[in-house]
Amino acid sequence: MGQPGNAALNGVRVLDFSRVLAGPFCTMILGDLGADVIKIERPGTGDDTRAWGPPWSGYGADAQSAYFLCANRNKRSLTLNLKSDIGRDLARRLAAQSQIVVENFMPGQMAGYGLGFEDLREQNPAVVYCSITGFGQAGPYHNRPGYDYVIQAMSGLMSITGPVEGDPVKVGVAISDVLAGLFAATSILAALRHAGATGEGQHIDISLLDSQIAALVNVASNTLVDGKEPRRYGNQHPNIVPYQTFRAADGEFVLAVGNDGQFAKLCEIIGRPDLVIDPRFATNPARVEHRDRLISELDTVFGLLPVQTWARVFVEAGIPAGPINSIPAALDDPHVQARDLIHTADDGTRSIGSPLKLSATPPSIRREPPHLGEHTVEVLRDVLGLDDAAIAACREAGAV
Repeated sequence: MGQPGNAALNGVRVLDFSRVLAGPFCTMILGDLGADVIKIERPGTGDDTRAWGPPWSGYGADAQSAYFLCANRNKRSLTLNLKSDIGRDLARRLAAQSQIVVENFMPGQMAGYGLGFEDLREQNPAVVYCSITGFGQAGPYHNRPGYDYVIQAMSGLMSITGPVEGDPVKVGVAISDVLAGLFAATSILAALRHAGATGEGQHIDISLLDSQIAALVNVASNTLVDGKEPRRYGNQHPNIVPYQTFRAADGEFVLAVGNDGQFAKLCEIIGRPDLVIDPRFATNPARVEHRDRLISELDTVFGLLPVQTWARVFVEAGIPAGPINSIPAALDDPHVQARDLIHTADDGTRSIGSPLKLSATPPSIRREPPHLGEHTVEVLRDVLGLDDAAIAACREAGAV
């Protein structure tokens, strides 16, 4: 559980004022890479997601929500009351000794505490300060609250997700939060390099809406090119055919034919070489135009054999294909197990490990997600040098 000497962010301290998912996911990535992440939480309640259960891991006072566990490893929990003068002073002193500050309050709220970027850069000119909000620091909507569900709706993501003839549907995970966390971590690392080279910090403005709009990638590009409103394709693809779900004899599987060469192999495997020379299907643009007819032809074949048979023969031929797994099946998949994606804590609690694979500076899990205020005394003593009497005075004043 100790700090590995070869961690990429060894010696970097992150002061994390964020809660829920986007910010904590970002700071967890930094923690995995070796940063010392100090998670600032409200006394008594802490991060909102501590109460987002069931399910729970552990029992009684030791119980932790599964939601909280997903984004808070490799952090130390320090409770601070930012509405108190002492609490704000402690936060400023910690910021002076941190290279990175992450927050996801409403725009202007941290400045109201005297903890905004301009406030902190006076004592720490190289500080990298990242603000994560629903709609950003500027613009007509900047003061709106924005949870992932709202962002999925307003970004257009829901309009292209779901059955062709059904209602708009959100993605089953808070994808806008996750994307914002990834963009935040990437921006922070770039700004940290700049600060190291110049001594100049900067303010990073990450919004969930910006992140989700950017992640529309080819679908948004289609609209910008042709001006048309994208429609829902269910499990099909707007630009590639066949690239969708098919029903086999015992269930459904996904087939993802990405080019004409793969299509030719597919036709050979299923005994339909005539489809390759048919001008309606010979090229991908032609297949997109005549998708309904081609899918009808393929449907008659795929129902004859089971999922695993089709998956095996297509993969052997170099054609991407696979079963539609449940979450338990995916987590139990031998390849997932071999990639060390499942972390088991000393108490037997399982969680998702880091997907980052760095040969020289690999990520590590040094601390399990903390209990509320677990490291308050440790941080105040070791980082700020407070003695027991001073810490007791902070508690008496309601600052921690």
